[in-house]
Amino acid sequence: MYVGCHLSSSKGFAAMGKTALSIDANTYQFFTRNPRGSKAKDWDPADVAAGNALRREHGFGPIVAHAPYTINACSAEESVREFARQTLGDDLHRLEAVEDCYYNFHPGSHVGQGAETGIDQIADTLNAILWPEQTTTVLLETMAGKGSEVGRTFEELRAIIDRVELSDKLGVCLDTCHVSDGGYDVVHNLEGVLEEFDRILGLDRLKALHINDSMNPLGAHKDRHACLGEGTLGLDFFYAVVDHPILHRLPLLLETPNELEGYAREIALLRAHDGKGA
Repeated sequence: MYVGCHLSSSKGFAAMGKTALSIDANTYQFFTRNPRGSKAKDWDPADVAAGNALRREHGFGPIVAHAPYTINACSAEESVREFARQTLGDDLHRLEAVEDCYYNFHPGSHVGQGAETGIDQIADTLNAILWPEQTTTVLLETMAGKGSEVGRTFEELRAIIDRVELSDKLGVCLDTCHVSDGGYDVVHNLEGVLEEFDRILGLDRLKALHINDSMNPLGAHKDRHACLGEGTLGLDFFYAVVDHPILHRLPLLLETPNELEGYAREIALLRAHDGKGA
């Protein structure tokens, strides 16, 4: 089982790997740059190589790089969409040096233009930045449907993928809080939700999970994460994820409201259950 959490990238890739090992994690997620800013810190090639080597040595699963929250590929303003294209494109080229890494981003908010326009604009951005030889798979994250977010349904994600020429470069990151807040009853019908995902998107597109409890009821469209077992999803749901023969093999990444000590507790909680289910 590959389980980890979101780690600070401020000290570099080798440091992130060592921190992950210190809390019994064998995957992790990091921001490619300040999540609320735009400037990217230069990466030291030797540090990237050391991080790659450390993960190979210790049998890590795929890691996930997360785009900053400031991008919006379907803004009504062209300058904002251009910023998204530049940021996403720059990140993708930098990530070619990072082995076994996915690149996750929030599709965006159409800000009143309508979902169809937003979908077209997101696809236009992806068509502008993807190239045939790239090795990094880009993940569209499932969203809670807050405001005018695009990606609140599997159908919206499918529509984006269908408009992208190099769609083989795309996958999906399923966020447990987001899908529940978005109206998918994963607690009582996990298998049914996965069957719907498979019918619309294909389970081969599912590359990673954000493991978060939710402070809100099913279908609230609010997106407020909670620690495992302290929200409306409950520990039994997360045990079901760990037990699932497909989900079990994916990187399970905690985005709960925790510091490192709290992440360590939650990782231990999931690992203690690993192998006890059906």
